[in-house]
Amino acid sequence: MFQRRSPRQEEIPLTTLNDDEVVVQERTWFKQYQKGARSFGLGESTNQFEPNLVRNQKYTLMSFLPMVLYEQFKFFFNLYFLVVSLSQLIKSLQIGYLISYFGPLGFVLVVTIGKEAYDDLKRYQRDKEANAQIYTRLIPEGQEQVPSSQLLVGDILLIEKNTKIPADCVLLRSSDPSGTVFIRTDQLDGETDWKLRVAVPTSQKMTDDGLFHAVANVYCEAPHKDIHTFVGNITWIEDNASRVDGLSAENMLWMNTVLASGTATCCIVYTGRETRAVMNTSFPSTKVGQVDMEINNLTKALAFVTLVMSLVMVGLDGFGTLWYVYTIRFLILFSNIIPISLRVNLEMGKTLYSYMIMQDDKIPGTIVRTSTIPEELGRIDYLFTDKTGTLTKNEMVMKKLHMGTISFGGDSMDEIQNYLEEAISSLHEESFSIRRKRGIGNRVFDLVMALGLCHNVTPNWDANKVSYQASSPDEIAIVQWTEEMGLQLVYRDQNTIKLQSKSTIFEFEILNIFPFTSELKRMGIIVRNKANGQIVFYQKGADAIMAKIVMFNHWLDEECGNMAREGLRTLVIGRKLLSNEKYEQFVTKLNAAKTLVHDRQNQIQLLVERYLERDLELLGLTGVEDKLQDDIKPTFELLRNAGLRIWMLTGDKIETAKNISISSKLVARNQHIYEISGCTSVSVGQDHLKHLQDSHDTCLIIDGVSLQTMMDHLVKEFVELSIRLPVVACCRCSPTQKAEVVRLIKKYTGKRTCAIGDGGNDVSMIQMADVGIGIVGKEGMQASLAADFSITQFSFISRLFLWHGRNSYKRSSKLGHFVIHRGLIISVIQAVFSSLFYFAPIAIYQGIILVGYTTLYTMAPVFSLVYDLDINEETALLYPELYKELTKGRTLSFKTFCIWLFISVYQGGAIMILAIWLFENEFVRIVSISFTALILNELLMVALEITTWHRYMVYAQLFSLGVYIASMWLLPHYFDLKFISSFAFIWKTGLITGVSSVPLYLYKYVSFQFNPPNYTKLEG
Repeated sequence: MFQRRSPRQEEIPLTTLNDDEVVVQERTWFKQYQKGARSFGLGESTNQFEPNLVRNQKYTLMSFLPMVLYEQFKFFFNLYFLVVSLSQLIKSLQIGYLISYFGPLGFVLVVTIGKEAYDDLKRYQRDKEANAQIYTRLIPEGQEQVPSSQLLVGDILLIEKNTKIPADCVLLRSSDPSGTVFIRTDQLDGETDWKLRVAVPTSQKMTDDGLFHAVANVYCEAPHKDIHTFVGNITWIEDNASRVDGLSAENMLWMNTVLASGTATCCIVYTGRETRAVMNTSFPSTKVGQVDMEINNLTKALAFVTLVMSLVMVGLDGFGTLWYVYTIRFLILFSNIIPISLRVNLEMGKTLYSYMIMQDDKIPGTIVRTSTIPEELGRIDYLFTDKTGTLTKNEMVMKKLHMGTISFGGDSMDEIQNYLEEAISSLHEESFSIRRKRGIGNRVFDLVMALGLCHNVTPNWDANKVSYQASSPDEIAIVQWTEEMGLQLVYRDQNTIKLQSKSTIFEFEILNIFPFTSELKRMGIIVRNKANGQIVFYQKGADAIMAKIVMFNHWLDEECGNMAREGLRTLVIGRKLLSNEKYEQFVTKLNAAKTLVHDRQNQIQLLVERYLERDLELLGLTGVEDKLQDDIKPTFELLRNAGLRIWMLTGDKIETAKNISISSKLVARNQHIYEISGCTSVSVGQDHLKHLQDSHDTCLIIDGVSLQTMMDHLVKEFVELSIRLPVVACCRCSPTQKAEVVRLIKKYTGKRTCAIGDGGNDVSMIQMADVGIGIVGKEGMQASLAADFSITQFSFISRLFLWHGRNSYKRSSKLGHFVIHRGLIISVIQAVFSSLFYFAPIAIYQGIILVGYTTLYTMAPVFSLVYDLDINEETALLYPELYKELTKGRTLSFKTFCIWLFISVYQGGAIMILAIWLFENEFVRIVSISFTALILNELLMVALEITTWHRYMVYAQLFSLGVYIASMWLLPHYFDLKFISSFAFIWKTGLITGVSSVPLYLYKYVSFQFNPPNYTKLEG
């Protein structure tokens, strides 16, 4: 019997033969480990590893303030204002009231710090709740309830159905007699399908008490991110003899997955930061939009303008003894040129744009996950898209079946049912042998039987209705097809699979399963027919792989190409009969390989290739259709007319990608398609590029091998040529290649890129692109959760780009211009004031009215520009050519900045000079005179900039004007009530305002008449 370990037995080696050998091998035990690997006794808690704490907070109490302040002051204009504000603490540099400088900066910091503190507090509360969840831990005396944060490596837990797994665990026992459980992994990998997990064979037979009296040593590899692989083993010791159970990913319950069936007894192997869930949790770097970078560059230009103005003022005064002090004082006076409210306005605008996108009922289900870059939707030059599930629905339907001499499809599928019924009925008339004479009916039966057995689908029955769970929609489509044909999957567990026809139940024992991986591109299963004991190995996979495994034939390559040209996904089906002796020989070596610590998967695959994957009998070829997404054709037409260059990056074969490109109208009718495949030579690659260079209006389709050759040896030539093509389709691409293609285009073009996909293999390119869009699809939520924007179907991107992207970019550009103008004009007024009064660095506006200028008096009207529309929705979507103008970036550029600089100089100079001239006898009231004209001018300028009036704009104008008029009565220190009530004040202030603003109205009217914008011509 198993015996409880002694403390010395914690380091038991993988093989234990006798007491002497135990001592020798214990000395070298840790030398056999990988770095970071671990060994511990089953059921013996150890605290030498990471604590099992969930921590998603960005800050600690010590790091909060420093990190938040750093994030704020790494922006140029915030740092600039901090320096200006701190300068007011120096007496010789003081100008005006401290509140005028520290007020706006403090407001921005308080809002930002408060928001960050609130968000981090929410994260802390969620972490606290997760860490306090109670779990049942098994102990020798029975059970105890402990919070998740106190769980340790080595603990044995009892997990109930629908309970989240608190740490990475090995499944020891299941309540299901087969030793299996299902888990939901949508919170880990985004996939919605349930996954099957298998208990360790030895521990499945034990009781809870038996587990604690067993002497067992658990070995685990070093922690890493890959949730699909795991290497470890459990060594059971009994009477100085050992038995080893190999551990793989199918035995693991990862943290944050949910137990979907039964109850499970498991042992913790990784906790806290060493769990797969935490190691795969990344905080991608915050994406910064092009508008933000352009604004930051403009603020640097404004700083230069401020310095020049300061030096000019000091220079005109003759550069006195303390000229540098006066230069700094002028810099402080003109600091309003760089408006600190700019970033606040832009961030508020982005939040509003994001809200508008999510509230658009024409693109339901759209989620904005990154609210900092909505303007980027209006600047996209290159669109990178996945195929399966993105351009197609990932809804699979079996369309064709080919068996070499006969093919079925469409209406002829009904014939399969007849052949199948005849073959099954013949089984009752004669002793069934798999080596019987092979007529068409028997061949059809063999192929349908193979399709019914070779998969990872599990049926779930509910009130006599069946649903299927699988990791791939292809699998479910094929099983549903076999059901339609008359051979239904009715039962499956770890050891048995049952198929039922109208008259017969076929029962098979599952001996071994070799699951599908993206590297192998095939899956296999070994079953034993319980009726006759025959052992058969079935395998299905991609044609490029299976063609080397099945027996030689003349038709496979041709038919695979034909199906691919029809846009069908192909699978080749083969089988091999195994004798009992050959199978026993194979399984003995397989079990030995499963206990290896190093190179386990490679050794297993070598055994499979040696014993199984040789000269398989080719049973047939299946063709599955993946339906196109709704409205995919008009969407591509719109995007092409909008000037976007589209790249399709897919793992499918060239023929399938070519067919989808044509059927979806990705490739226009008059465009030529040029293919590059199997290119491994640099010279051949150069020839392809030369030929492509001489072609016109050509679309390129290139496979993964050729693409890698180009990226390794001809990257510059390939990119420079391909970026001029309207469409590029890269086939047989790995996720790494997809991300690398996006990176290269960003690097060599400097243009804005967008990547869209629906699966976990698209996450890398989604995060690499300037804008990432994830589609919620059949492959789960992984792409959607990793993306900046989440949508439910591909066609929604046309509205995202042409409507919301346009509005966000246009509005932010206009808002940025106006906030800068608001700072420039008051600085020009200050410059004129100082120059007329002996270049004295004295502030004309101080205290509360200076703060009110950028807040209560003008903020609402200026911010209301975020509701402006330059064109209506119908025009934007009907004429996608208008989008091309946005990608040129002319709306917010150095040219437009200079125009607004000129306007500010004119208006600021006009207001100040006219105020002094018209009110020369009331000079002491120059503040109220010029400030009133300034406020009225800004309100009129906002009205001038508005293209389409919104009710909020009217409310904002009336509110700001009312607040200013009221403040004139509430602030007698700044405003003489008797003076501002006089008729002279009113008409002269009106004249100043008219001179500063009316010429711009006239200029806009003349420009509109002689050189109207393109959109006005379209709207008639």
